Amino acid sequence: MPPVQAPPSQQLPAVQKLRVRFAKRGRLRFTSHRDFQRAFERAVRRAELPVAFSHGFSPHPKISYAGAAPTGAASEAEYLEISLTHERDAEQVRAALDEALPPGLDVLEVVVAGPGALAERLEASEWQIALPGADPEAAVTAVRTFLERDEILVERMTKRGLRSFDCRAAVLRLTVASEPGPVAACAILQVVLRHGTPAVRPDDVLAGVLEVATLPVTGPALLTRLAQGPLTTDTGTVEDPLARDRDANQATATGQAGPRQTHTAEGDAAAPSVP
Repeated sequence: MPPVQAPPSQQLPAVQKLRVRFAKRGRLRFTSHRDFQRAFERAVRRAELPVAFSHGFSPHPKISYAGAAPTGAASEAEYLEISLTHERDAEQVRAALDEALPPGLDVLEVVVAGPGALAERLEASEWQIALPGADPEAAVTAVRTFLERDEILVERMTKRGLRSFDCRAAVLRLTVASEPGPVAACAILQVVLRHGTPAVRPDDVLAGVLEVATLPVTGPALLTRLAQGPLTTDTGTVEDPLARDRDANQATATGQAGPRQTHTAEGDAAAPSVP
């Protein structure tokens, strides 16, 4: 069996890149992005994956994270990429990583990376905002008031201090859901947010709603990312970012891949974080 992690003096080239979709659920939604990075690297070692390393004075595993959710938010659509020095079956990698991670950090899918950059596909996110104690009819009125505005300024503390920005422009769709929520007696908002700069988060949208309308809430909001990926602008729909990879893999398996559909795992770059 090839070495799991080659020492820096014997680094092997990356020959395969995998894209991973995982979820943050339950109490694990309070895991910070840095905490998850450490947990995932431990899971890679436990799963004995032949991860590739960067070159230089301080080599590090070639794992890049895209579109990390804010701490405290649950998510069904988190993504990362990992480069390996030996090819592995994607489903076996999924099962091994899922077993190595704690319950609540669940690996949902692993695919072999096709052409194109994953980070560029993450154009928007769909979020669910559960508001305990909020009346659904009052929520409908509040959402209508929010959508009638052209600009709504909110403030958030950032690393550079308190920052004010418009939370309205990033909202492509905002509705009140009719289905039951994850907690009893609550209103459910569903929002589609375009990724951009400054990054607008679902809690910013909630702050904007509460800024322009009265909406009594009896507890902290529960934020859950339902989807993240390419945006269909005319419908405000967020598509699956791994669909192209599945198509490319299927074309390769059936011998229909053209010369431009090949992919190498060299030159991996860390993907930027977006909401």
